[in-house]
Amino acid sequence: MTDRPTTTTTAARGWSIDVWLDPACPLTRHTVRWVARIAEEVPLRVCRHVMSLSVLNEHRDDDPEGDPHGYLWIPARVAAAVQTEHGHAALGAFYDALWTEPGGTEREWIGDIGEALHRSGLPTGLAEAGTTTDYDDALRASHHAGVDRLDAGIGTPVLVVTTPDGDERSFFGPVLDAVPARADALRLWEAIRLMAGVPAFREVKA
Repeated sequence: MTDRPTTTTTAARGWSIDVWLDPACPLTRHTVRWVARIAEEVPLRVCRHVMSLSVLNEHRDDDPEGDPHGYLWIPARVAAAVQTEHGHAALGAFYDALWTEPGGTEREWIGDIGEALHRSGLPTGLAEAGTTTDYDDALRASHHAGVDRLDAGIGTPVLVVTTPDGDERSFFGPVLDAVPARADALRLWEAIRLMAGVPAFREVKA
């Protein structure tokens, strides 16, 4: 389905999911692939937004991501540059290229940023954004647009599910160890859809 630039009222449009993702998180990749899988099966609009574990954890005394050299800032900053300069559909294409080989095989870790930009039809010069602070304001704005929807301590991904009536519900996760098979993928979507339709629902953790 076509990406949407931001969350909007979607009455008469069906369901939609906005996904906030850190581009370097392997578990988030499973969730994004799950969303893509169900979007092939049911009427569902999907839009991806960048968030950052580096932004999320920058004021903590500990380092939950084990990233003392700040590597995670680099792909997040490049993703913010892509989103800012070329939009959310371009972000989705760049993200997919970052996590796949040129033949389409899924990677266990992100690939070369410049190569992913090239395969996405984007200027490879955007890779330079990874080592500057030029897009940090845009990265923080996008990050907080997703994260600030939830009160509890969270990570990546954040999902905002919008019902056909335009009601929005925000979730941390689902965090997945792998992409579910087709039947389980649809069952999980049905569970999310049902929870999103319950006004009193707040939070669930395993």
